[in-house]
Amino acid sequence: MIKYIKETTEYLQEKGFENPEIGIILGTGLGQLLNEIEVLKEVSYNHIPNFPTATVEFHKGKLIYGNLEGRKVVVMQGRFHLYEGYSLQDVTYPVRIMQQLGIKTLLVSNASGAINLNFKKGELMLIDDHINLQGGSPLAFKGVEQLGTRFTDMSAPYDANLNHQLETIAKENNITLHKGVYASVVGPQLETRAEYRYLKIIGADAVGMSTVPEIIVANHLNLKVAAVSVLTDECDPDNLQAVDIEEIIAMAGKAEPEMILLFKELIKSL
Repeated sequence: MIKYIKETTEYLQEKGFENPEIGIILGTGLGQLLNEIEVLKEVSYNHIPNFPTATVEFHKGKLIYGNLEGRKVVVMQGRFHLYEGYSLQDVTYPVRIMQQLGIKTLLVSNASGAINLNFKKGELMLIDDHINLQGGSPLAFKGVEQLGTRFTDMSAPYDANLNHQLETIAKENNITLHKGVYASVVGPQLETRAEYRYLKIIGADAVGMSTVPEIIVANHLNLKVAAVSVLTDECDPDNLQAVDIEEIIAMAGKAEPEMILLFKELIKSL
């Protein structure tokens, strides 16, 4: 993996990806942030050596480098998931590349379902902690200790200072920003009524199919991390409606401007 990381990093540096400070991962249906970025370089994933390729139709599959609020950023337009058939090492490979390029901070977004019935679709949730239900670890491979400590501490995976700043920004801009626990499952099927009840019992406030692997690797690499979920549906097992993925994408797009404001203001203050 060290050889692959070196090859990928050198390729992107040659393409002009120079010393980004902040990495951003855009989740399902969350691409409007790119309209706010002065794009300097962009490369399709399938052109980047050793990079996975996005296979989900609403994930574009580009790595973008540019300026946002006076900072150099590198942005993943489209992420990778276990349900596409990738390994956890594949899913998190871009985080390792962004860190090698120079980022110190990682901002992550996703679309998720609200388990906590006090949270409503169209609102945002700041991830304060998570539960890994993906059945593995992106750090469970031979030689991981050459890239960082094997036994990575996860007592506080999300940076308290970044979270505090996001909460302050939300309050100043009258944005509803819940704080809660995100459970990450494999997917791609959505949950049964019994699974939603289980998730609530174990302490999840929202559920999705991403994010946790990237957060684990970011902590492995000593990056500061913050993550925001756009809540796209309400997961009430006693009144469960069939979910239409197009409705989820539409709801993500509707709620996205508030997430963009949060990220932009946070970047401005870093």
